[in-house]
Amino acid sequence: MHLFSSARALSCAPRTQPVTRRATRGAAIIVCALAACALSSCSVERFAVGKLGDALADSGSSYGRDDDPELVREAAPFSLKLIESLLDTEPQHEGLLLAATRGFTQYAYAFVEQDADRIEDADLTRSRELRVRARRLYHRAHEYGLRGLEVRHAGFRECLDDDPHTALADARKEDVPLLYWTAASWALELALSKDDPEALLGLPQVEALIDRALALDESWNEGAIHAFLVTYESSRPSGQREWKARARKHFERAVEISHGTLAAPYVAFAEAVPLKEQDQHAFEELLGRALALDLAKNPNARLENEIARARARWLLSRESELFLDDADVAAPDTQ
Repeated sequence: MHLFSSARALSCAPRTQPVTRRATRGAAIIVCALAACALSSCSVERFAVGKLGDALADSGSSYGRDDDPELVREAAPFSLKLIESLLDTEPQHEGLLLAATRGFTQYAYAFVEQDADRIEDADLTRSRELRVRARRLYHRAHEYGLRGLEVRHAGFRECLDDDPHTALADARKEDVPLLYWTAASWALELALSKDDPEALLGLPQVEALIDRALALDESWNEGAIHAFLVTYESSRPSGQREWKARARKHFERAVEISHGTLAAPYVAFAEAVPLKEQDQHAFEELLGRALALDLAKNPNARLENEIARARARWLLSRESELFLDDADVAAPDTQ
């Protein structure tokens, strides 16, 4: 306000009192000094946001070591909204975009969609509401992932829609975390969108993203890509034949890379193959191995293992509903 008033006073000075060169120079110095302060303040704010963003982007490891899923459930929404507020200031911060993609995917899967599964029999309406919410959260996650990939590779998103494999040709090993979390969130969203044909048009992009991640770094995050593919193979648009054999190979590789310290591959394979084949013995054996893990052997995956083991216990509690007794199998019609 004072700047504009001073400028106006200078421009309207009477001719009988000419403005001296020294006065003009002094005003210019004041203007430059104030502008510099404003720029400095902006730079400091962006620097602080960037540093905080870097810290939040690396915070996944502290959550991963936590042994209290309920504590993480209550803390996660605040962290996610903080990440989003920082992205308003730094919309191209790669670490924040990755943290948002990863965080919304994990929260939606662990604390929204699984809740929907558990209450479905008791409260179908609420279960459906939770699945709608999970779908929205997955969509938010995959949008952040695409933004992150766009920051790294200009024009990526448009090219991905036109030709997924060409779009991913320039992806490098350092892109794998964004490729994985974008693919995972998108696939989980599509799994909840089976009544929306338009949404399912994204399946080729998901397949291209996860296959490129696998090709670049199959061992990333203790075999997480293989563990994801255990479940994904059954819905792969381009490979319906022999999907069970592919799922088994991914399962075996995930266990090998993680040295058998993660419960998720056992649970994923139990649901993907033995359950569909109605092989109750294999189902129980796999879930039993998940529950028998020594969590101390992989402390950085404590939270992931707690969540996977909780699902294993829930699945075992529902065996009578998931598997048909021999007496329940209808005899073939011989007439």
